[in-house]
Amino acid sequence: MATMILGSWRSYAVVAVLCLGLISIGTRPAQGSVHEYVNEKFTQRRNAFFLYGGSEGLFASAPNNREGVANGKSFIRFDSELTLTRTNESARKIITEGSQIPVEAVIFELADKDNIGDSSDGVAEKNLCCTKELAAVRGCEVGKVIIHHETDDSEWPKSITTHFQGSSLTARFRTDQVVIPRTGMYSLYFVICEPDLEGTILSGKTVWKNPGGYLPGRMTPYLNFYGIMSLAYLILGLVWFVQYVRYWKDILQLQNCITAVIALGMCEMALWYFDYNNFNLTGKRPVGITLWAVTFGAIKKTVSRLLILVVSMGYGVVLPTLGGLTSKVMLLGAAYFVASELLDVMENVGTVNDASGSARLFLVLPVAVLDAVFILWIFTSLSRTLEKLQARRRFAKLELYRKFTNTLAIAVIAAVMWIGYELYFKATDKLFERWESAWVIPAFWIVFTFLILISICFLWAPSQNSTRYAYSDELGDADDEEEAQAFTAGGPLVEVEKGLVKPEKSRKPVNTDVFSLDDDVEEDKRE
Repeated sequence: MATMILGSWRSYAVVAVLCLGLISIGTRPAQGSVHEYVNEKFTQRRNAFFLYGGSEGLFASAPNNREGVANGKSFIRFDSELTLTRTNESARKIITEGSQIPVEAVIFELADKDNIGDSSDGVAEKNLCCTKELAAVRGCEVGKVIIHHETDDSEWPKSITTHFQGSSLTARFRTDQVVIPRTGMYSLYFVICEPDLEGTILSGKTVWKNPGGYLPGRMTPYLNFYGIMSLAYLILGLVWFVQYVRYWKDILQLQNCITAVIALGMCEMALWYFDYNNFNLTGKRPVGITLWAVTFGAIKKTVSRLLILVVSMGYGVVLPTLGGLTSKVMLLGAAYFVASELLDVMENVGTVNDASGSARLFLVLPVAVLDAVFILWIFTSLSRTLEKLQARRRFAKLELYRKFTNTLAIAVIAAVMWIGYELYFKATDKLFERWESAWVIPAFWIVFTFLILISICFLWAPSQNSTRYAYSDELGDADDEEEAQAFTAGGPLVEVEKGLVKPEKSRKPVNTDVFSLDDDVEEDKRE
């Protein structure tokens, strides 16, 4: 089976390259702290035309300014090319010479969300613009966005205004840099209060910067995290490599697969680190590095799950091949790779907003279902393998598989508990108020899989005794193949004095269900 997995790498590589090529054709550079607007249209919201400019967690500016990208300042900057364009029809409606029609960009922190607009009429969606009626009640300026300041000298929420002059078709925001005074989740709204400006579009960009660089607030911890994980995989790889070279004559095929998983993990962590480092320096995610990091991750997750599955089936220990199950295993692996690749691409390639729901249900669901299939199949196979080893009195192998089973059982319990916590975290933080700690949720799964890999490396570490766990059809090892056929065909073996006597074989009907987990008969077929 290890040869089968390694031999299928060319197929996975071809699929990966094709996926990268197809995705790259229709993908523009992912934006994070540099938010680009390409002919974005305003939509009507109550008495205003509204355009969402983005949301991100921003840390307060550091008191000591330094040179370079990490100069200690935290700000939102309006680019000089940030331009509004209205329609010809709109320009003809407003013909007063010297008229000025305002368009506002409103920046506010999440804690100030209730200070924007008016909801005194009881409607859930607020009126954003001040009318004559609201001016009499709120004291706001007619034709401007309703903003309530906590104190007279407070500048927040902050409004930056530009104007359409006379019959001009364009208006441009001045280059402005809004310094962030306190840590929080900040949002940007573009608002038009003039009804005749319907059809206006916005083009250009805004730059959002944290004290340490251009990484969005919730993503800032990932830079150090992936650096640490790269080092962790490197150390694991060095330790494994020393043992691998030391006992290379006794290496099992399964240990070759473990080596491949470690190598994939090292490449994945390194690529993510370079991806986030480049993102932090430029404000844009490099599509190439991001796609390769996603693809290496998808291949690693797929090979890891296949490795655990075939080990659970007893390949190389109880059975020399998987026989008729090979095609099913590879089909499940291919399906998981495609589903995982698509999900990770959607979550990591595209516009990055700290307050945007990036996970698509129709992409999350297939991955969750396939993970459930893996778990069910793994534990069903483990149960069958333990029974076979117990019946054949292979106590060294039995002890190894019991440790392996306990490790996976603890892992599943921990995973279920963390999923429960993750659901609770997201359900109680709909407004992203705990954005500073949100990075821990996905980081846990990376550490979690790394710990499982360490456990597998410990159990199957290369040694001079590695071959004692390998399948052998020599007479001294009691002909595993023949006993496997007896076990699956006719029930448990019975002990008579010093030997094992096989009961009379009974014909077992073959299950033709492609996704059946009851595959004892197929396990003993030979390819």
